[in-house]
Amino acid sequence: MPPVVRLLAVLVALTAAALPLRAVAQDTPPAQVAWRLLDYIAVDYPGAVQGGRVVSPAEYAEMQEFSRTVRTRLAALPETPARAGLVQAADALAADIERKAPPETVAARARNLAGAVLAAYPTPLAPAKAPDLATGARLYAEQCASCHGASGRADGPGAKGLDPAPVAFADAERARERSLFGLYQVIGQGLDGTAMASFSHLTEDERWALAFYAGGFAFDAQAAQAGERLWTADPNLRARFPNLQAVTQATPAALAAELGEPRATQLVAYLRRHPEAVNASPAGSLDIARAKLQQSLAAYRAGDQPRAEELALSAYLDGFEPVEPALRARDGALMARVESAMGELRASLSARAPAVEVEAKVTQLSTLLGLAEQALAPDRASAASSFAGAFAILLREGLEALLIVVAMVAFLGKAERRDVLPYVHAGWLAALAAGAATWAAATYLISISGASRELMEGFGSLVSAAVLISVGVWMHGKSHAEAWQRYIKEKLSAALSKGSAWFLFGLAFVVVYREVFETILFFAALWSQGGHAALLAGAGAAILVLIVLARLLLTYSRRLPISQFFAYSSILIAVLAVVLAGKGVAGLQEAGLLDIRPLQALPRIEILGVFPTWEGLWAQLATILLLVIGFRIAGRKAGPVV
Repeated sequence: MPPVVRLLAVLVALTAAALPLRAVAQDTPPAQVAWRLLDYIAVDYPGAVQGGRVVSPAEYAEMQEFSRTVRTRLAALPETPARAGLVQAADALAADIERKAPPETVAARARNLAGAVLAAYPTPLAPAKAPDLATGARLYAEQCASCHGASGRADGPGAKGLDPAPVAFADAERARERSLFGLYQVIGQGLDGTAMASFSHLTEDERWALAFYAGGFAFDAQAAQAGERLWTADPNLRARFPNLQAVTQATPAALAAELGEPRATQLVAYLRRHPEAVNASPAGSLDIARAKLQQSLAAYRAGDQPRAEELALSAYLDGFEPVEPALRARDGALMARVESAMGELRASLSARAPAVEVEAKVTQLSTLLGLAEQALAPDRASAASSFAGAFAILLREGLEALLIVVAMVAFLGKAERRDVLPYVHAGWLAALAAGAATWAAATYLISISGASRELMEGFGSLVSAAVLISVGVWMHGKSHAEAWQRYIKEKLSAALSKGSAWFLFGLAFVVVYREVFETILFFAALWSQGGHAALLAGAGAAILVLIVLARLLLTYSRRLPISQFFAYSSILIAVLAVVLAGKGVAGLQEAGLLDIRPLQALPRIEILGVFPTWEGLWAQLATILLLVIGFRIAGRKAGPVV
């Protein structure tokens, strides 16, 4: 057996690199600081000015200072076509404050400017998953209650003598004007000129949990119960909040203008106490993709090509990639069209194509995303579609791993070394366990981004392809009867006693884990859409088919002469190596690590790892060339066929 165990170590290192934990940024971008100050002005200005008169000199001075700081921060932002307009709007806001304009005028101007800042300089607006309010309660008691009070009334022992006084989260009027995103920003960055320090030492999930918990003080349990009844009974309300971003961005006052009272207050009370009720719906994710695409087009028209490429990649990774598994199960052809169109757009941006061409591609993608939204609509889900999706996914992903594992089991049977079989079985069983651990870690401990998933799949495929090239060449060399007999007599026992058994363990682990990882992503997406019984039934049916196929393959392999067995096995493994090479390059392209040069004449055949790009084509041709050279060299060393 060839010494390729080192390649497995490379995979482990690359896998670890592809799963980064979210790091907490220590240096807050100026755009986020400006947004935070604008939110503070919109909420607190009424406490400084009423009826054109200053009612609190201290708060009015604070408003003046904050408006000047906003202007300074915006002027320091990276140069974009939008920056000059933002600075002008900041000057107008400062002028309104100087002339003691009505609170509603200042609040409207501050909020409009805050929205424009986020549009020009995007920033994460919501948690990746529903916050844990138990964690929020613990953190609040430990780090906030001493000033803000145990019930959010700003009456804690540490509040005495503070100027300005701590915020009273239980103040309903003030809470009406504040979004959860605003609370999150202040928690992470602190507030200059006050006793509110930055809590950037907390993780992102902890800061969001604290924001949701503190944001619920102004709303009582009775309102939350009424909100739950509204949420359950009215599908239009659920459509209004398709994802957590919609919850974190909404202010109770704006929602009241839209829905009326008391419905708005009741709904806010429920969702802030039960954020888990909001699913990361496909509609919300696709909205992110649409917004990023429009921002990319705007940046490209303004001459900012790097920013346009970054936003186009984000449209795929943050907007489309999360729903890709579900769409693949519902409409695989449409999924392929969207993925190809995303790649073609990034290629056009990289090649500095005319703006009209880029606009046409963005328009095409908007249409495709609309079709994807229809395909993913809840009313399109059925027991039959859930069954078929689960069956097809598990059968497709499991077949590649099954073929390789069966080849190893059959080889050991031919070699009469069944004592080594436990290593192979331990390898694929360990891969199943590692897959379960990956799912648990991604669900409860860390957030695996779309880029990380594509990187893991890409690197995993390429390393697996490299291993299979080596194995395929070795098997081809043993397809000659004389070579096999010589190997049996001279080397087999020694080889298997010197570490090759652990190589078989590693190979079984790598090929199975890669398929398990991808299957987990698909099943997680399908599970979130309901139809659990049909999903489990589809998975069970696929497992039965795989078991039957495994038994048939093993039975057939036992009847083959040894030379034919190795000849067929080497061809099978060579084909799989070519397939994985194509998939690996495609994964790295989707993660933005490799450029994309579309090849229109090439069809997309995912089952063969064929994707219509020059990079993928060259990778597969290089793999074929390596296999041909390796087979020829192995054949010469083996000698004549007996």
